[in-house]
Amino acid sequence: MSINEIISEKGLTKYKLAMLSGVPHATLNDICNGKTRIEKSSAETVYKLSHALGVTMESLIEPSLDSQSVATERERSYEYGLPEYLQHDLDAYKEAIHNGSSLLDCLWGELYGSINIAEINDGIITHEHAEYLRDKYLRR
Repeated sequence: MSINEIISEKGLTKYKLAMLSGVPHATLNDICNGKTRIEKSSAETVYKLSHALGVTMESLIEPSLDSQSVATERERSYEYGLPEYLQHDLDAYKEAIHNGSSLLDCLWGELYGSINIAEINDGIITHEHAEYLRDKYLRR
């Protein structure tokens, strides 16, 4: 089901959804009109929209993708569009792995804490999103 169909089914207007979700009306309008593809939006935007609509993030993204692209787009979206502090710690950790840094254990702790803060304290990422990051980077 497309985002336009979900909005209609829920009896909302784009303006009301923008107010409920905190996503700028212009951004939502671009997504609904096809100017911006929702799978290219930040994880935060998709999360806010899905939360306001009461649907999963996947249900917003998957209808616009073929089955082969779903996993790739989900993975890509889980690593970009993160809160600044989490993106910084993730990038630092990736660089440390690449360079064989002796500070890897410290950076591991920083990343672990940032994932938890983004999920639990700030509610910016979903539990599924947090588990993806933990599994990929911290449970090695």
